[in-house]
Amino acid sequence: MTTLADVLRRHGLEYLERYKNNMLPSHKKVMRDILLCKSAHLGWHEWYCPNCKKIHYINNSCRNRHCPQCQKDKTQNWVNIQQEKLLAVEYFLFTFTIPKQLRTLAGSHQKLFYNILFNVSSQCLQILAKDKRFIGGKIGMIGILHTWTQILGYHPHIHYIIPGIAIDSQKQVLRYARDGFLIHVRALSRLFCYKLKNALKQTALKDKIPNDCFNGKWVVHGKSVGSGIHAIKYLAQYVYRIAISDTRIVSCKNGMVTFRYKDRDNGNEKFMTLPAFEFIRRFLQHILPRGFQKVRYYGFLHPKRKLLFNRIRLLLNAKYEAYTRHKINDFFISHVMLCPDCGKPMVCIGCKTIGRPPPLKELFSKTAA
Repeated sequence: MTTLADVLRRHGLEYLERYKNNMLPSHKKVMRDILLCKSAHLGWHEWYCPNCKKIHYINNSCRNRHCPQCQKDKTQNWVNIQQEKLLAVEYFLFTFTIPKQLRTLAGSHQKLFYNILFNVSSQCLQILAKDKRFIGGKIGMIGILHTWTQILGYHPHIHYIIPGIAIDSQKQVLRYARDGFLIHVRALSRLFCYKLKNALKQTALKDKIPNDCFNGKWVVHGKSVGSGIHAIKYLAQYVYRIAISDTRIVSCKNGMVTFRYKDRDNGNEKFMTLPAFEFIRRFLQHILPRGFQKVRYYGFLHPKRKLLFNRIRLLLNAKYEAYTRHKINDFFISHVMLCPDCGKPMVCIGCKTIGRPPPLKELFSKTAA
């Protein structure tokens, strides 16, 4: 099977030499981490299996959030935690997108633009949620940034999953959303366009904003997602997973990379072949700025509002039996290392750490050889 690391080994050095003056340090670090992941350069742990009496040496992973080998367990753990926190109410999924004219600006100033996108979209939801015509109170929500398409295109947007319940702070009561309706998307779209325009004009990007980007129709999509279980599983693929997994890469031959993707129109599997340089460029454009938080919690779903969240759960207890809760048992992910021979739990008896990893150029030359 061809992996992302294989593509970087074969073409990464040439790509680096050609574009080194325009590459961000974060991009170079991701390339290096992917190449080093689960190699002896990062050290290893020594595991003993009490069942088959064998010792196994397992190399350490790089733990980079853009590495395709390091995110699988984290994704399932996040799903388990969020499903345990689901409230017995109807849930809604809202998606904020930006017009094509703004994508170039967003891509060249990612940290600033993404933060503005989060701040403006969350404010719009909170402002309209307080309107008595809608739900009339303070809501809780989880926002997740998503930047890629199936063919690795650049399409930044934010998904919000929102329980259909709000807190009326004046009357100290809970308010419930109407069946299938939370906030009017037309009003939300207009407010989002207005506030994003004002926010961008207050930054150093004001002179770079395309003149026609705010003239067209802006679209914010919103829909009911029932109990929220399926929406949580859907959004989980954007929390820890990266733009492309190793399983989707078919081959890397003659300077061309072929990968599979799913057609959005009919759901059929298709294949796309790109020059290796273009494939690497498309992958690197989805690497997030260092320290950027792509999952954010608001209102009573914020980790610092645990007491308020628990009170809401107690108040909803009367309606608890009216809903079917998803039980998490078979899907729980354990961090116990299993023996590759017999499948029984092993015991860690030692570890080896390595100093500073080699420079990126040296790493490419070694792996290429």
